[in-house]
Amino acid sequence: MVLNYIWIGLILLAVLMGIIQAIFYGNPEIFNDILQSTFASAKTGFEISIGLTGVLALWMGIMKIGEKGGVVAKMSKVVTPFFSRLFPDVPKGHASFGSMFMNLAATMLGIDNAATPMGLKAMKELQEINPDKEKASNPMIMFMVLVTSGLTLVPVSIMVYRAQMGAANPADVFLPILLATFFAAIAGIISVGIAQKIRLWDPVILGTLGGMAVLVGLVIWAAMAMPQEVFSRWSTIVAAVLLLGVICWFVIQAMVAKVNVYDAFIEGAKEGFTTAVGIIPYLIAILVAVGMFRASGAMDLLVGGLGWCFAAVGMNTDFVPALPTALMRPLSGGGARGLMIDAMAQYGADSFVGRLVSIVQGSTDTTFYILAVYFGSINVKETRYAVVCGLIADFFGIIAAIALAYIFFH
Repeated sequence: MVLNYIWIGLILLAVLMGIIQAIFYGNPEIFNDILQSTFASAKTGFEISIGLTGVLALWMGIMKIGEKGGVVAKMSKVVTPFFSRLFPDVPKGHASFGSMFMNLAATMLGIDNAATPMGLKAMKELQEINPDKEKASNPMIMFMVLVTSGLTLVPVSIMVYRAQMGAANPADVFLPILLATFFAAIAGIISVGIAQKIRLWDPVILGTLGGMAVLVGLVIWAAMAMPQEVFSRWSTIVAAVLLLGVICWFVIQAMVAKVNVYDAFIEGAKEGFTTAVGIIPYLIAILVAVGMFRASGAMDLLVGGLGWCFAAVGMNTDFVPALPTALMRPLSGGGARGLMIDAMAQYGADSFVGRLVSIVQGSTDTTFYILAVYFGSINVKETRYAVVCGLIADFFGIIAAIALAYIFFH
């Protein structure tokens, strides 16, 4: 329901802004811009879905091999102590635990192409135990908020963009991004935990989160101890080796279990193809609304208004040029990436704004895109408070990004 209201709101605001610009600013061409944005966004949504088809077929085929070989079940047992407390409505040792773990691990390593298929697999498995097939269950919401927080240990793609834009030290934003996305994840867990009355002070939950904090600390230590170019190269290599290792593990275990690996892969790939086709309407819907909102000038008006408010209360406004990226981040990953690159081109990759937009881009994930794709893949229409909790994680991630940018670079 919340997603429905937001979708309607974006479209109505876009039309209203078009009317205002046409009447008061003598710019009737704005309606053509808005109309063209709908066609362009619909095309983009379809192209993204088609691009996902191959990736989904590949990774869901590999996940099917792991499932039939018993690897996913073993992973489920390993993470059960923590996940059974964070997802109390899911039976202990359920297959979804393994898929969720694989998704989160891939996200932390910055392997987005592998994370999405594994996440969609987890949603399908959670849907099997969902008593109301059209309404998001508690475990789905917790999982969605963890995904939207985008906890990433190594933001390789952002460092690559910074290098392409001429940054002297492309990895100088690594530590702030790591801290910002960690804060976003913690805020998301707490917000959902409060809504679902989960005992977040449970020793297992606290111990696991503490272990994650230690892991974050070790990654920070490694980044500080070696040259940035070396760290970036090795982090990419480690992520690739781990991923290939998982694939080999799945295949070897399936062979040991006397599973027909090829047939298992084909079965999973067919599921991936069906899933990719099913998310097209949901993806196009959200991208069209976002495209209209941007084309109408509503985003520029919102940023300008916020800048005026911050200046009126005496706040430092050096961060305002980064707000378009921050506001776009929950709506469109591609849009936010484009705004990040534009800001670096305008202000310089090593400027305060250039570094801040990079941190913002890595601080959280694309909430509305993820909700549309993940819930759309299983035809869940009522997302309950998933959007609210996802935006809470986004808010704290972005606030942390701004604060850390001032601490590190201002």
